[in-house]
Amino acid sequence: MIYKVSYVVVGGDFPGGIKNESEKPKVGDIVQIGRVKFQVTEIHEIIPPRDDFQFLHATVKPLTEDTKAANPEKKS
Repeated sequence: MIYKVSYVVVGGDFPGGIKNESEKPKVGDIVQIGRVKFQVTEIHEIIPPRDDFQFLHATVKPLTEDTKAANPEKKS
């Protein structure tokens, strides 16, 4: 399955992005968009899966030093 994920950053201080992912992101995952790493806070299905493809919306927040220590990298 291919997941086309729209990443939206809380607060608007960073641009989001759209990425193809081979694994479905989960709340708590760490993702890298450009040079910055973020933690996934919400996942929403945009439309139901079709064939081997699914569109998702993910809300993310920038990692802080506290977040990095508490959550070892899960995915980049």
